[in-house]
Amino acid sequence: MVKKTVLKVDLSGEKGRKKLLKAISGVQGVDKIEMDAAKGTISVTGDADPYDIIVRTRKVGKFVELVSVGPPPAPPKEPQKKPEEKKAEPKKDDKKTDPKPQFHYPVVYTDRYNEPNVGCSIM
Repeated sequence: MVKKTVLKVDLSGEKGRKKLLKAISGVQGVDKIEMDAAKGTISVTGDADPYDIIVRTRKVGKFVELVSVGPPPAPPKEPQKKPEEKKAEPKKDDKKTDPKPQFHYPVVYTDRYNEPNVGCSIM
């Protein structure tokens, strides 16, 4: 059963956030992770057990407070759009110009014996 687990965690520092994200994403059953640094909350959606998520977070060295566990919110319903009448557009040139030129660099694979300039060799 898919559920949404909301945790309150100290999210100060980019390095700590990366460690925490890596630890939580390793839990089996995690589909989506949302971090809100302003509120200090992490929302985890998926089949993952909330206990496993809390254990992984504490192993990273963070204090965790469970806020809520429940079903994820339903996606917002979009109202049906009326089909609009197609207006006759003036014909455009078939040739489109690319705003940025793309460069393709050749890739040459070598091993250490075929390199032309070996930095160090011990005989």
